[in-house]
Amino acid sequence: MSYVDGFVLAVPTANREKFITHARTGDAVFMEYGALRVVECWGDDVPHGTQTDFFRCVQAREDETVVFSWIEWPDKATRDAAMKKMMDDPRMDPATNPMPFDGKRLIYGGFVPVLELHP
Repeated sequence: MSYVDGFVLAVPTANREKFITHARTGDAVFMEYGALRVVECWGDDVPHGTQTDFFRCVQAREDETVVFSWIEWPDKATRDAAMKKMMDDPRMDPATNPMPFDGKRLIYGGFVPVLELHP
């Protein structure tokens, strides 16, 4: 079964196009190093909760949009090898591909799928 990296972040709404440009560059590197699929989702119908929500988890401000992204890998070994390569890849250097958001508020993690349904 595949392996999934998930991300939640807050992007200044005014930086939407900068985010897409940044993601295109980085996501191409993920694909080159073995990712099966990369999905970037711009918040559209993200409710504010009474106790927890996506906004709170990334400390999103009023002028920011929550982004939910994931990368699907064939397995964890491919993902781990890719992450090592990306650390030395100049395309992933913040000096050449600056993040148009506050990376300190990015939440990420690796996940093992336990259920997968298909039509």
